[in-house]
Amino acid sequence: MISDALKSHHIILASGSPRRQSLLKSLGVDFEIRLKPIEEVYPETLKREHITNYLAQLKAEVFKADLNSKDILITSDTIVWLKDKALEKPADRAHAIQMLQALSNTMHEVITSVCFTTAEIQLTEFCTTEVYFKALTTAEIEFYLDHFKPYDKAGGYGIQEWIGEIGITKINGSYLNVVGFPLHVVYKTLNGMVS
Repeated sequence: MISDALKSHHIILASGSPRRQSLLKSLGVDFEIRLKPIEEVYPETLKREHITNYLAQLKAEVFKADLNSKDILITSDTIVWLKDKALEKPADRAHAIQMLQALSNTMHEVITSVCFTTAEIQLTEFCTTEVYFKALTTAEIEFYLDHFKPYDKAGGYGIQEWIGEIGITKINGSYLNVVGFPLHVVYKTLNGMVS
């Protein structure tokens, strides 16, 4: 249940992701979508949630000067963390095949940071989920890429798609975090900001 106090605020979601837009809508809050291009580059020294925190905050920077007193801007970033390395969105089919082969028969972590920015403050929260894949065959990987084209997804896959249904054997943590937007974090933080 969204706080009545939140209804007097103007929520802005800075994401072109249909998944994030749909999930935020499910909370029952009205929001505006604003998009600005940004080069998602981070210092090589950063690891794990420090990468996603940095990028979520970086995405907010370009909007800060335009925020009014009742605005709450939401920016977000997700990575797949495998063997001490970040997997982001695949550049092409060959890259996606390489990523899914690396994820096959192993555990990886999905890390999402969500940054909440107002004219006065900025809060950044993150969520981590462990995901276990079975051994994926080359035929399964190629079938998935041919039919779903997951080039806009960190790690080259969507848990809610065919590869997740047949390939993921276990998760520890938030399912929606793996989808790319940990809604429990968004709900708690938004309500906490106006209480």
